[in-house]
Amino acid sequence: MASEYSLTDVLERLYQNQLALEAALMELTLWTEQRDASELGRNVRGALHTIDENAGHIKQGLARLRGADLA
Repeated sequence: MASEYSLTDVLERLYQNQLALEAALMELTLWTEQRDASELGRNVRGALHTIDENAGHIKQGLARLRGADLA
C-alpha cells in the first residue's frame, strides 16, 4: 500500500503538518507573552520566523513537483 503514495503526496502532508505546528506554536507564544514571559516569546517567534520562511520554499517546491507529475 505504501506505493500508492507519491513523493508529492507525502511532502504535501509534511507541509500541512508544518503549518499546523506553526499555528499551535503561535497560540502558545501568544499565551506565554500574555503571562509576561516576553523573552521566551521572542525566542519562539524567532523559530516561527524560520518555519515561515521555509514554508514558502516548500510550497514552491511542491508546486514544481506537482507540475512534474502532470508532465
